[in-house]
Amino acid sequence: MELLAYFDKIDLDKLNISQKIKNNQYASYHIDKNTKNEPITNLDNYKIAILGVPEERITPNKGTADAPDIIREKFYRLNQPENAHIVDLGNLKRGKTLNDTYIALGHVIAELIKLNIVPLIIGGSQDLTYGNFLAYKELKKQINIVNIDARFDIGYITDDFDENSHIGYIILRHGEYLFNYTNIGYQAYYVNKEEKKLINKLNFDALRLGNVRARLKESEPIFRDADMVSLDISAVKQSEAPAFHDPSANGFYGEEICQLARYAGLSDKLTSFGIYNVNPKFDVNNQTVNLCAQIIWYFIDGLTNRYQDYPAGGLKKYTKYIVNFDSKEQNLIFYRNIDNDRWWMEVPDPKHPQKKKIIACSYHDYKLACEQEIPERWIRNLQKMR
Repeated sequence: MELLAYFDKIDLDKLNISQKIKNNQYASYHIDKNTKNEPITNLDNYKIAILGVPEERITPNKGTADAPDIIREKFYRLNQPENAHIVDLGNLKRGKTLNDTYIALGHVIAELIKLNIVPLIIGGSQDLTYGNFLAYKELKKQINIVNIDARFDIGYITDDFDENSHIGYIILRHGEYLFNYTNIGYQAYYVNKEEKKLINKLNFDALRLGNVRARLKESEPIFRDADMVSLDISAVKQSEAPAFHDPSANGFYGEEICQLARYAGLSDKLTSFGIYNVNPKFDVNNQTVNLCAQIIWYFIDGLTNRYQDYPAGGLKKYTKYIVNFDSKEQNLIFYRNIDNDRWWMEVPDPKHPQKKKIIACSYHDYKLACEQEIPERWIRNLQKMR
């Protein structure tokens, strides 16, 4: 297949795994691998494709290119969720230029999405998020990006493109393909004033670390509306994940980042997920790479347990709630799936009054509306459509 020509095949002899795992002798360890002895010849019936991207040319964090192989050898040791249907395609071949790598990554991800296969990217540096984004540009689809990160990665408006400004580059150069950007877990001392102003001006969302940790479940609707998720390992505190060149004493705990990954996997809308900036040379007893393997496991566990909620399914079977506002003509309409207690709400399209946008929300948003307070999610989405 033309798609498989983009990858270097996996050399199992170079991975620190047992012969039994190499031979797939345990069903619980079974992951189809694109190797020289047993190359993948077609992608039929797969749900998830792992692809390593050992690219680090733009970052001072040299060593991240080693992460894909080390993370995959830890992941291979884990019992896989039932009916996951995983294929590991190997490592994307390094482009002659950095831009060649971005374009190749974008094309590969776009083709996998067309095949209804969810790409799971193991970086490499986080600027590869830009390559991931190019897949949706190729598909001509406007998307929502969620970035789990201690920083916004927008940079100063005048910054050159790098791993700390790739989101800003997407906004300025390809904004027509970006409906919403959400940062989850930012730490205020890493964010400059220009970035904050731009986030507010564009009605994007940013959730501070402390607020997310205090009400972790409130972040679930954000993932439900996401098309792609980019996870920078710097979002995890140093004591939990030391394999980063400039780690923070603060951040998510391991169990919290795994829960966020599972929320991402559960999203029926989400079509790609990536982990970046893991530098094994700074790791302690393989702590970070083992955590990354578990993050991937939780994402896959969520994906194999998707509810087929909206937009994968319709809203007809959901309970509809209409909240009347005493001082406004506008009523707010909510939908609840009573089987899993997940909520959605309608946002009218100001340009096309007959059309409605359905966005994910929480029970908390419904309670706010009942108290005559319009949820911030509703306001921001309305403003973006104007």
